[in-house]
Amino acid sequence: MGKNTFTEKQFHDEEAARAWFEAARWPDGPYCPSCGSLEPYKTKKPGLYRCKAKECRRDFTVMTGSIMERSHAKLTQWAVAFTMAASSKKGFSAHQLHRTLGCQYNTAWFLHHRVMEAMRSGGLDLPPLGGKGKIVEADETYYGRAKEPKTTRTSGEPFIKKGKKANARAIVALVERGGSVRSFHVPRADKATVQRIVKNNIAWESRLHTDESYLYRETDTLFASHETVKHSAKEYARGDVNTNSAEGYFSIFKRGMRGVYQHCSEKHLHRYLAEFDFRYNHREALGWNDEARTLAAIKSGEGKRLTYHQSN
Repeated sequence: MGKNTFTEKQFHDEEAARAWFEAARWPDGPYCPSCGSLEPYKTKKPGLYRCKAKECRRDFTVMTGSIMERSHAKLTQWAVAFTMAASSKKGFSAHQLHRTLGCQYNTAWFLHHRVMEAMRSGGLDLPPLGGKGKIVEADETYYGRAKEPKTTRTSGEPFIKKGKKANARAIVALVERGGSVRSFHVPRADKATVQRIVKNNIAWESRLHTDESYLYRETDTLFASHETVKHSAKEYARGDVNTNSAEGYFSIFKRGMRGVYQHCSEKHLHRYLAEFDFRYNHREALGWNDEARTLAAIKSGEGKRLTYHQSN
């Protein structure tokens, strides 16, 4: 957290926290989450608005229609959770949040998972990475033990020796050099899966940089160029051809997972990846500071829900 000691009013005053969240979600004034009407009015209850549209007339608060909806946690607690998530480079644990808030651990755990869900991006509206003259690096790594051990390699051959990749969870990352990252937890990092991810998420005008892995063979015709470095021969860069950005992202991810979280079940791995993706895509090098990153995370939580049933 650095020098931020939660001295601002939004961390200990509910009214200040409500105003802070409203400014983050509704910078141009409140609107109805149900019908989109721009003419709600305040009721006598603090923080409660009512839609003025005759066909709607629904009541709502700043929590309605967001990841915070139907939560019993205080807005001051939400403010701390969002701030910790956005300003901690290597992540923040539910235990850390539990100690900071002085609340029950299950409350801190659920706040933590909701904030990670708020940071998740996805859907068909995501533009492809790269573009004309831009470089996109693709790489894969392995972290943690898979829930269901595999008996064959991605090539179809049986495992002969035990290795760290034999039953590890596979992660594929695409990094636009100097730009954003998009990571995926896949059940199996085989050629078909990896090439489908690469094809669907990178603009065809891009230059693709990878290592010599067979997973990326036959992608030459999909992009403007496909250039590789041969790690097995200790070649890590050749001119501007390298996968250093992708490896740097994996380094941040693994240091955070080992040093902060220490354990992550496979069914929740995609949320942890979303959290690290979000901070990488809103890093200082791209013009984001802690405050702007926090407000972006709150805004990103609009239209998302995560129930206890979904998170267990």
